Amino acid sequence: MQKLFHIATRGPGLYEFTREVRGWLADLDCDLGLLTLFVRHTSCSLLIQENADPEVQDDLQAFFSRLVPPSTHPSMTYLRHTYEGPDDMPAHIKSALLPVSLSIPITDGALSLGTWQGIYLFEHRDAPHRRQIIAHISG
Repeated sequence: MQKLFHIATRGPGLYEFTREVRGWLADLDCDLGLLTLFVRHTSCSLLIQENADPEVQDDLQAFFSRLVPPSTHPSMTYLRHTYEGPDDMPAHIKSALLPVSLSIPITDGALSLGTWQGIYLFEHRDAPHRRQIIAHISG
């Protein structure tokens, strides 16, 4: 069983899509399995993160912006891949540091996420994008 999710982004940040995944899973007859999510891009990531307090997402975005600033920042003069904009190579670096796939057990027909866990696309580029995430369930 597979599905392609499309996530529209408006710039850097975390975009939760837990509800969409749960909705798809509810339509299936799958009591037990393993959900794999895979993002089909090299400048964004996937995360399981707290979904109760939005400050968590803001702090994560701020941390990674400080950890890997734009290529125009004085500390990033060593970067050579700059022709796609000052956010492009830093986005690739963030994507290399963070997961691009996730595995989530399915138990009794539901995602085995913790109480405060949500599934997020972490967009690293400045411009809006339409990201694709493939969901695959194996049993």
